[in-house]
Amino acid sequence: QYPLLETQDEWVLHGFSFANYLEELGASAQQDIYAKSSVDLALRDAYRKTRHFLMTTQGLSEDEAISLMSVATDFGVTQVVDGNWGVHAILKKSLFAGS
Repeated sequence: QYPLLETQDEWVLHGFSFANYLEELGASAQQDIYAKSSVDLALRDAYRKTRHFLMTTQGLSEDEAISLMSVATDFGVTQVVDGNWGVHAILKKSLFAGS
């Protein structure tokens, strides 16, 4: 459903300005991506994916997921090199019992 990296200690979810920019932006996608991509779009995508991940895998309510994200999730820039900017969210498994 979305890019997810799992290590022994963390889950890392990835968000991008466009999930499939070649399809979403059409024939001129390879030029338009540089004008239409932004860290804001990538962060919004990572935020939404992280919230969904917490709600579906950990059984949190939307409010609980948002609260946890605000105090325990590290967001960072993943990529800006190819125009389709990326942001990642890191969740420590130690936040959850039995993880």
